[in-house]
Amino acid sequence: MGKPYLRHLKSSKDLETTYEAIRAGFVALALEKNQRATPFVDQARVLKSAASRAKTPAELVKIEEIQAGLLTAAGLSDKATKYLHEADKKEAILGLIRNFLEPAGANFVEELVFRYLLIRGDTLGGSMRNVGGFMAQCKLTRSIMAHLRLAGKAYRWRSSNASEWLAMPDNEAGIERRVRGLSWNSGKKPRTLIYNLTVPLFRNNVDLCLFNSSPEALSKETYHSASAYLALGELKGGIDPGGADEHWKTARTALGRIHEAFSEHNANPATFFIGGAIEAKMALEIWKWLEKGTLDNSANLTDEDHIASITRWLCNL
Repeated sequence: MGKPYLRHLKSSKDLETTYEAIRAGFVALALEKNQRATPFVDQARVLKSAASRAKTPAELVKIEEIQAGLLTAAGLSDKATKYLHEADKKEAILGLIRNFLEPAGANFVEELVFRYLLIRGDTLGGSMRNVGGFMAQCKLTRSIMAHLRLAGKAYRWRSSNASEWLAMPDNEAGIERRVRGLSWNSGKKPRTLIYNLTVPLFRNNVDLCLFNSSPEALSKETYHSASAYLALGELKGGIDPGGADEHWKTARTALGRIHEAFSEHNANPATFFIGGAIEAKMALEIWKWLEKGTLDNSANLTDEDHIASITRWLCNL
């Protein structure tokens, strides 16, 4: 197969993320953030409408359907409320009313909604810390599914909220947001790609693991078998140039552990790296790894030709 990265890379310069790609990436993140915020805004509207029936802050405790919203506005997460007794929940709500809503006077409903959105915003912020990786996984998944469909190869997929493997659907719209694994045949040999797997050989998480096995044959024994792994890769979707080096350091450490762990078992699976934000210094280091054979393939996530090329390589391993 030669050096697969040479099909889409001529030098380290080709790995660098352009300004236009960075700008487009930030816009995509903003759109995703707005999409994820929409349910919270809708909840706040409903909360405001229901709470407006109360003439005083104290009357809010009598409106049954907003009690969960009151707990959120009081600063309690959904997770925290599972561990509290009813008396503690009631005390939290009374504290909210006494310390914040009553001092707001006639504007207590607006104060309640503002505090609700403030806490929900913190929840949104937490989920957005991983959104770059999520969007990167979605993009790669779409590319793999597109390649297999155009090649006339059926695939199966595993949803993030189910254990069974499902047949390739007629309508693929949106399923990339739920994919936890994909399976297909390369020639007559089964292949299974698993996302975010803790590899038992060195007990660390790896973003992408490709096995020379069908989904039915995967087991704990398979995960412990070095010879079962065809390729392992790190996928870093962050687009912020300020965090690029940190993402590469994390990936570089993971790739180093992969090589060390598998060499102890006389195995040499392919390794690859896909990154969203790749700066010049980082690109140069990746290129050196590719030339030395420490890394088998690499691609810039923002370049469609790169993703198409590395997808073809993965699907044909």
